[in-house]
Amino acid sequence: MQKTTLLKVDAVVNLALGVLLLVFPRPLVELLGVPATPDAFYPSILGAVLFGIGLALLIELFRPSLGGLGLGGAIAINLSGGLVLAMWLLAGKLELPARGYALLWALVFVLVGISSTEALAWRRSETGSV
Repeated sequence: MQKTTLLKVDAVVNLALGVLLLVFPRPLVELLGVPATPDAFYPSILGAVLFGIGLALLIELFRPSLGGLGLGGAIAINLSGGLVLAMWLLAGKLELPARGYALLWALVFVLVGISSTEALAWRRSETGSV
């Protein structure tokens, strides 16, 4: 996969997650079965960070001269987010319905999968392999 395609996919994932966390709609949280919070303060802060990451990826994609996040930063962010979420799911003693676990595990696989694909593409571009 090309670097530009990976940056687009990564930007869309971060922007979408950012918007969802910014608004943190209680009915959607209940429908998905993910952990709720007493108020939306922390989810909205996280949403703002993820949205900002998505914007930085778009800057990197369309205006590299402005110095966006870059592929290395995207890899680090996705891996850390995915692995921390996996640790919560494995050891956090969360009480979630099955659909909540399924959704969050799917998110782990998306984040780690995007990071792995980006790392392979980056390595290939650095070594000149196709």
